[in-house]
Amino acid sequence: MRGHPKRQKVVSAAIVGGRMTGGDRRRQIVNVAIRIFSERGFRGTTTKEIAVAAGVSEAIIFRHFATKDELYSAIIDHKACSGDATNENPALVETVKCVAAEAIERKDDRAVFEGIARSMMEHHDRDPEFLRLLLYSALEGHQLAQMFWDRNVLLMYEFLGGYIRDRQRDGAFRDVDPVVAVRAFSGMIIHHSLNNTLWDRQRKLLGISNGDAAREFTGILLRGIAENHRPAAARAESGKRSATAAIRPKKKK
Repeated sequence: MRGHPKRQKVVSAAIVGGRMTGGDRRRQIVNVAIRIFSERGFRGTTTKEIAVAAGVSEAIIFRHFATKDELYSAIIDHKACSGDATNENPALVETVKCVAAEAIERKDDRAVFEGIARSMMEHHDRDPEFLRLLLYSALEGHQLAQMFWDRNVLLMYEFLGGYIRDRQRDGAFRDVDPVVAVRAFSGMIIHHSLNNTLWDRQRKLLGISNGDAAREFTGILLRGIAENHRPAAARAESGKRSATAAIRPKKKK
């Protein structure tokens, strides 16, 4: 028996209204792919499994992402680099820059690093899947690891390293390699987040808040690189060498 024409139109309109837009479908596929990749790794996941989990056909997957490379790139853009206002997890580097902007302007070193550390740890807490995804990509030698390095990690090194170099020119930080300082600082944060995400989820070993951890890590960093944390004798010797170098006559060529 044929249905009533008006009723058929209403049903059809509801179906159309319930369909995802191209952008929404694309984001859904990316989110599903991230979840499955983070659970099974890249080698253990097929596009068919992603399609089933997303409730679509493989053809739909390839309509939005012609190759796996495009899907991997979309994951990085969506989770790490896009800064898209529609993304519930904004780009980490952009978030860090916003958090630190005012403190950088007034050259408040403790506020700069403490805010960055807290922001990074909160980002990791909100998105533990992405941490697992990055571990899989690194362990399996997957290209997504290099994408993340090129388009996220290097930007963080440039940003923090640039701030450290500026403060060295101001005389606030001692002469250390900025790359080493950034690695030491970020290493504390990443290791803390990995422990909380992978091995000690109940935080029995170190049950402190992100704010407390950020404060402690920042203190460790600044005691290592800030001039005012150096022993007085060392600062005096450094100043003496600088003064001697300034008044030493130049040799004639």
